[in-house]
Amino acid sequence: MFLETVVVAGLNCDHCIRSVTEEIAELGAAVLEVDLNSGLVTLVSEEPVDPAELREAVEMAGYRLLVPALS
Repeated sequence: MFLETVVVAGLNCDHCIRSVTEEIAELGAAVLEVDLNSGLVTLVSEEPVDPAELREAVEMAGYRLLVPALS
């Protein structure tokens, strides 16, 4: 199990959370927590998520990945 925290710019509502969560789910990861104030998104996956694929998924949802991985 891999736990990862990233920072996503522009998240400010439940719709934002759903959009990002759906795109990240397509990578085989699940979003555990989103902090709208800080933009911190914590996700878990069976295998490490490729940073380039994660960035693309976040951009497909309409947002910007600021920090690829904090942990």
